[in-house]
Amino acid sequence: MSNAIVDSWNNIKVLVESLELDVHKNASGNRSAGVRARRGLRQLKKEAASLVKLTIEAEKNKSVD
Repeated sequence: MSNAIVDSWNNIKVLVESLELDVHKNASGNRSAGVRARRGLRQLKKEAASLVKLTIEAEKNKSVD
C-alpha cells in the first residue's frame, strides 16, 4: 500500500510542475494557458482526493493488523 501512496504523491508533484508554466502564461494574459491550467487544477484535485483515500485506507489496514 505504501508504494501506491508514494506513486500517487509523485504523480501529484509531476502534475504541479507541469501546471507551473501554464499558470505563469495565464497570469501574463494567455487565455489558452488559463484553460489548460484550470483543466490541470481539476485533475490535481482528483489526484489529491485519491491520495487522501489511499492514506485513510492504509491507516485503517494498519489499525486492523
